[in-house]
Amino acid sequence: MEVHGILGNGFQEVIYQRALELEMALHDLEFRREFEMPIYYKDIHIGTRRADFLVEGIISVELKAVIKLEDVHLAQAINYLEAYNLEVGLLINFGSKSLEFKRVINSKFKS
Repeated sequence: MEVHGILGNGFQEVIYQRALELEMALHDLEFRREFEMPIYYKDIHIGTRRADFLVEGIISVELKAVIKLEDVHLAQAINYLEAYNLEVGLLINFGSKSLEFKRVINSKFKS
């Protein structure tokens, strides 16, 4: 909320990534930005995907800078959780006039 409150909407996603990186560091959160994670299909490595942020080693944070979040963005965030076997994530959209965010849950999570 702090980042959106200061920058507002209208910037590219990378600007919000950089600002959020600074905010997380100020709050002593452990995170990795653009963390490359492998994607598997039937236990076979088929590629990689860079998560915008992996926070505290357990929360995926995906950023968008679009006018409105669409179902495809939510589906993408859930797919990443499933691919990485993470239980929860956040989908944050800085592109709308008011900050949009959604908590996403991986119903297929295996602890």
